[in-house]
Amino acid sequence: MASKLKKIILASKSVDRSWLLKQAGISFEVIATNIDEEEYKINISDPIELSKELAKAKALFAKNLLIKDDFDCAIIAADTIVELNGEIIGKAENEEHAFEILKKLIGKSHNLITGIAITDTITSKIIVDYDITSVEFLALSDKEIRGYIKTNEWKGRAGAYSIRDKASLFVNKINGSSSNVIGLPMQKLYKILKKEFNVNLFQRN
Repeated sequence: MASKLKKIILASKSVDRSWLLKQAGISFEVIATNIDEEEYKINISDPIELSKELAKAKALFAKNLLIKDDFDCAIIAADTIVELNGEIIGKAENEEHAFEILKKLIGKSHNLITGIAITDTITSKIIVDYDITSVEFLALSDKEIRGYIKTNEWKGRAGAYSIRDKASLFVNKINGSSSNVIGLPMQKLYKILKKEFNVNLFQRN
């Protein structure tokens, strides 16, 4: 069966996820999603299930916005959660919160869990999956942590850091997909698009 030429929609305002798709040479459009994440966090305590349900909700939100269009679209949504010894760590609210988060993570191994959901506008088929990457930081002084916070890379990032920027300097070890830490497990994404939606990203230009 010939691969389909679907329009790729990223259901996320994340600059990191957009960056990953652009780095892979993938043409896409962005649709911002607006779901009540706190409602899911109250009802779901397991970080894997939470990331998957949030990704699914974002994908379906974007799909509903496109329901009146005739385009054949593949919608990609994701949600990344940091987990440390069973504790779910979200995004920092301010600089002091970012310091508290990074202080917890420094010198320890923690998990980046990204739930992904892919659906399309023609069949409404939806595939939900996840990926886990273990990240270990070097030991940093309080002064170094506060110096990093001044870069503002913590803003909007799970765990208050981004390894595609200056945080790469203090990552000691990564076990798993590095793109997953940035926001999308690109290898798993490619496999799902190819196997489940018959989309070949190498035949799009």
